[in-house]
Amino acid sequence: MAKKITFHDHKPKTLSLQDAVIEGFSGRYKSIPPKFFYDARGSALFAAICEQPEYYPPNIEQTMLTRLAGEIAELTGTGRVVFEPGAGAATKIRLLLDALKPVAYVPMDISCEFLKQAAAELVDEFPWLPVHAACVDFTHSLPIPETVPAGPRLAFFPGSSIGNFSPREACEFLTLVGDKIGRDGMLLIGVDTKKDPGILHAAYNDAAGITAAFNLNLLRRMRNEVGVECEPENFAHRAFYNRELGRIEMHLVSRCRQTLRLNGYRFELGAGETVHTENSYKYAPEEFLAQASRAGLRQVRHWVGERGLFALYLLAPA
Repeated sequence: MAKKITFHDHKPKTLSLQDAVIEGFSGRYKSIPPKFFYDARGSALFAAICEQPEYYPPNIEQTMLTRLAGEIAELTGTGRVVFEPGAGAATKIRLLLDALKPVAYVPMDISCEFLKQAAAELVDEFPWLPVHAACVDFTHSLPIPETVPAGPRLAFFPGSSIGNFSPREACEFLTLVGDKIGRDGMLLIGVDTKKDPGILHAAYNDAAGITAAFNLNLLRRMRNEVGVECEPENFAHRAFYNRELGRIEMHLVSRCRQTLRLNGYRFELGAGETVHTENSYKYAPEEFLAQASRAGLRQVRHWVGERGLFALYLLAPA
């Protein structure tokens, strides 16, 4: 069977790491967007995080998708156009393809070369599947390629990535997805749940120190790629559950008073001052369904995994 693959580069405009450093370190509260975690070393470290016994989401979600594939397909029907924002290596969609039998699959990712490789590997494994890969920044737009056939759509957003958005941003993203799927569309989304803070603390502070290395790798990128004068050894990893806001926060903590320099800019950090690198919001079912409702989506069904640690939601336009 002939392989079917097309590639669409929408040339997403992204904030450069240099601009992110200047912007993020110039304010009273310093921060760097989490998308800058993912250089080659950062991506490898995140893959290692997913193998740590404390980090529960990947295994639980993959177990749920494998077990529920038939039930999900009964609810969605087969023959849909499936698109996946932030598809990465397209690992999890593989668990559903035989059951869903989509007429086309649209992986979306901001890393064009990585996307091309992932799409090529996918069509090697599923030569019957037309793949229309789209290089986009899905946080701003979700352009469906014109080559994609008509038909009902299913958006697939696994991995609890919705938690990296603030609640306002999450509502805006869900609204955008709702617009793209149309009246007969559906959304299958993974969402991390609220749980014992001890479990969350362990997940983001693994005993092997992989998450700490992942967080600190941002400083090495800043030094090696942009030329920021800094010593990564002068920072420590901190991750904690903010119960009031319902989110895990990750920070880089300055161990001492220090000055970072970049192209004439000077950034002063006091001992104990932090650089905020990531949020990961957690949702109880009623909280997430209320969020979905505000975005014009209703529940078709939802499933909760082992010990209530993770949830999958199938949504449709209200």
